Amino acid sequence: MSRDALTKIILPEDKIPKYWYNVQADMPNPLDPPLNPRTGEPATPDDLLPIFPMGLIEQEVSQERYIEIPQEVREIYRLWRPSPLYRAHRLEKALDTPCRIYYKYEGVSPVGSHKLNSAIAQAFFNKIAGIKRLTTETGAGQWGTALALACRVFGLDCTVYMVKVSYEQKPYRRSIMETYGATCLASPTDRTASGRAVLERDPDTPGTLAIAISEAVEDAASRDDTNYSLGSVLNHVCLHQTVIGQEVKLQLEMVDEYPDVVIGCCGGGSNFSGIALPFIPDKLAGTNVRLIAVEPAACPTLTKGVFAYDYGDQAGFTPLLKMYTLGHDFTPPGIHAGGLRYHGDSPLISRLYHDGLLEARAVFQKNVFEAAVLFAQTEGILPAPESAHAIRAAVDEALAGKEEGVSRCIVFNLSGHGHLDISAYDSYLNGRIEDVEFSDEALAESLKTLPQV
Repeated sequence: MSRDALTKIILPEDKIPKYWYNVQADMPNPLDPPLNPRTGEPATPDDLLPIFPMGLIEQEVSQERYIEIPQEVREIYRLWRPSPLYRAHRLEKALDTPCRIYYKYEGVSPVGSHKLNSAIAQAFFNKIAGIKRLTTETGAGQWGTALALACRVFGLDCTVYMVKVSYEQKPYRRSIMETYGATCLASPTDRTASGRAVLERDPDTPGTLAIAISEAVEDAASRDDTNYSLGSVLNHVCLHQTVIGQEVKLQLEMVDEYPDVVIGCCGGGSNFSGIALPFIPDKLAGTNVRLIAVEPAACPTLTKGVFAYDYGDQAGFTPLLKMYTLGHDFTPPGIHAGGLRYHGDSPLISRLYHDGLLEARAVFQKNVFEAAVLFAQTEGILPAPESAHAIRAAVDEALAGKEEGVSRCIVFNLSGHGHLDISAYDSYLNGRIEDVEFSDEALAESLKTLPQV
């Protein structure tokens, strides 16, 4: 099978991974334990039971290298998995690069993104635990949409707290959630104590994922029939996404390829974890594959944040996590990549980055949309602003290869489509997109409320 003759690489259905890969089994340095926000002591499973089912708690702390995917979950995965891997021939030609560019297209899922890989799993484990309702937050709406559908599949009610700026920028994401049967609210709301406190301080706040998380956790903790579900950051969420990278490895083997560079956008870490973590054992074994997380310059968690304990939410309901953070009180500018507007990063990604196994770079909005438009014009897919960050880095790597006269194999994760982000594209095409950089002064201010651990 010639790699240069193929555009689409498809695995048979029997190659859907049977196990999730748990990177905790292979990490050179273990994660620092989450801390109880009230006592400051290491959190126990009992601390998490009010909002998570035991099945997910066990995954969160597991040191087993492979965790079996329940048959019920794999059967639903068959709706879109294995997802295709494309060779971006036309993009390569437009860049006049000797590099070979591939993209793993998670946009073929029913909701158009990778988020369903974890939403289905989380809804399943909550269902078998007897839970009747889930609450969650969402930024751009991809996760909220995924959980709304997953809840419908398993007969659960779903309430989504959507960051207000994205709720207003992307109204049709709300419509999709409501079509699936979920309730979608613009966060902060007046329905929770944490939401009311924020509105009292700043009635015009654009909202943040940290605020929306506080509201969703508070809601879940107030009802015995309700649990909270998170779309990124936590270990079990990153675990569920590793089906992506496992499939990529098999697909590249089919065309006798191995990547020099693996790229994913990074907000909380689910997208990047999915494609990158299955390559960590190879890297530890001496392979020179580079794993690059790409984040917005307006919210540069890895590239400018500090590696410290912080709350995952604004009100301090969640356990303290050791992660790269900009401070839980940080309110990112209202950039169009709403899914990347989070103050912290996955503890897994943070630890691996701190240990030098991952790279990170921050990019500006205008450059992101420039790459997104080029990709749309060459490959025909209108990408979501979040995944367009990965496209930007892939283009830059391909141009660097051209400059150096080096042919590299570049793979990136393309999750989500931009059909509901047309207002963002319209702003870019008409010169209304602004570049925002997070200043050192702003970082110092937001870190003033960092917990003293």
